[in-house]
Amino acid sequence: MAYKDLDSTRSFGEPWLPFVLSPSLVPGPAAAAARRCGPVVMPRTLASPTILVFDSGLGGLTVFREIVTSRPDARLVYAADDAVFPYGRMDEAALVARVVAVMERLIAAHAPDVVVIACNTASTLVLPALRARFDVPFVGTVPAIKPACAASTSRRVSVLGTEATVKREYTHALIREFGGGCAVTLVGSARLAALAEAELRGETVTDEAVLAEIAPCFVEDAQARTDTVVLACTHFPLLLERLTRLAPWPVTFLDPAPAIARRVVELVGRANGAAPTTAAQAVFTSGRAAPPPLQAALRRFGIADIAAGFDTPSVSP
Repeated sequence: MAYKDLDSTRSFGEPWLPFVLSPSLVPGPAAAAARRCGPVVMPRTLASPTILVFDSGLGGLTVFREIVTSRPDARLVYAADDAVFPYGRMDEAALVARVVAVMERLIAAHAPDVVVIACNTASTLVLPALRARFDVPFVGTVPAIKPACAASTSRRVSVLGTEATVKREYTHALIREFGGGCAVTLVGSARLAALAEAELRGETVTDEAVLAEIAPCFVEDAQARTDTVVLACTHFPLLLERLTRLAPWPVTFLDPAPAIARRVVELVGRANGAAPTTAAQAVFTSGRAAPPPLQAALRRFGIADIAAGFDTPSVSP
């Protein structure tokens, strides 16, 4: 099995998406994070809401795609902070300052009803500052460790993320608290996110390059072998077909995007059948022109309007 909807575990809840839950419902270290992020946002029912999906690059398109399916009537804006991609190379304080500054520009320009931070790094570091600064509901994502461990039959789980994500104490705390006796292998990929971006831009990405990044996920001993891989970076599902084909044996790949889309629907309500008032738009902070293959890829995601971007000299890394 190549993909699993997080809801099928019926236990995805608080540990993988702590930033949209009441702190009283979240145990341990996740509770501290939830408390820093303020009270839970109550659901609303909005006609044709404006939904902003934000990432450092193109990975958030996997989340964007699920939101389009859930709320096709919404006005959708996809914002990529590609001027400083990838975020993992930035100092934490600089990253917080930059995302808050860029978000200020985006919120002023688009007046979103909800903002989705479709990036593990930004979610674990920046959401408290964003919630303190803006009166807009934010939905974030962190590694889906509890549902993965709950669903694993072999009790062998791998977490495939960026190098920054797997090193972060937040990830280790989730494993300690929600590992449930599973042997969890952390795999920090230095190149997979960039490979996913390169493929969307029409560049050649070899199977050998992808396999080298994912091979450490597949662990086998005398008792059992890995049966579940958490995709702890929103870029990685862009390569899901390739990951499935190159896996040395069948595993479940956990992608949080459908559950994130469901949380958005909880906040803004279900679609009412109306058509969106404007076409979906993409904004790239670098202002670089999208090459034709990327333009074609964005159209496949439902984005035909690509904005010129904006300068952010005061928030450079």
